[in-house]
Amino acid sequence: MSSIETLPLLLKQLGLPSMLAQWESLAQTAQDKQWSPGAYLAQLCEHEAAGRYQKRVARYTKEAKLPSGKTLSTFDFAATKQVKKAQIEALAENGSWVRQANNVIIFGPSGVGKTHLAAAIGHGLIAQGVRVLFTSTTALVQKLQVAKQQYKLSEALAKLARIPLLILDDIGYVKKTEMETSTLFELIADRYESSSLLITANQPFSEWDSIFPDNMMTVAAVDRLIHHASVISIIEKSYRQTQANEAGLLLADKHA
Repeated sequence: MSSIETLPLLLKQLGLPSMLAQWESLAQTAQDKQWSPGAYLAQLCEHEAAGRYQKRVARYTKEAKLPSGKTLSTFDFAATKQVKKAQIEALAENGSWVRQANNVIIFGPSGVGKTHLAAAIGHGLIAQGVRVLFTSTTALVQKLQVAKQQYKLSEALAKLARIPLLILDDIGYVKKTEMETSTLFELIADRYESSSLLITANQPFSEWDSIFPDNMMTVAAVDRLIHHASVISIIEKSYRQTQANEAGLLLADKHA
């Protein structure tokens, strides 16, 4: 029969680091407050669950490569009135759309906060236990091209498929070459109805012939993306440009 002296070893063997670190101090608290054995065990389990959650979030955040500081709390919804805060919060706080392999497409000109929104959704989903990877579309396509040249594209796509949500930033900057666009299409087709994509784009779908050189490929790509998708369109002036203009006016007033 095990004794209390063996408890640290057993907790270590079972892989329960938070319980190992807390059991003695909590035992004293339990004694002082006259907790029942069940209450003491429940407190230990809560500490273990919280520790595991924090480690998972830290691991997923490091893996995701999300832009730092771009969260829901730092996005100025008042400056971008077309963006519905409730919709973005729902996407960030409920991972059911990712589990269903749905997509999100965010359209808008440069400077309206598309990347910020995408990153904020990613940060929120990580807190819900969803693995995310953020990347510029151009950088990822170039990596996939190298894999294709080495006859390892299938392996590269399979590795990406293990990430439930892939955030492709600035899809419109992919060069209009057959090699790059065909690789991008293969990525979209591979994730269709199996894993989710969150895409930011400067151009609406009607202008995606500037991305895909072949009209049939454009139609096929768009068809796969919007089959199960939420589309967010932001038709406003650049937020960054507005800030710059306001800063310029303030500076001019200061020196007037």
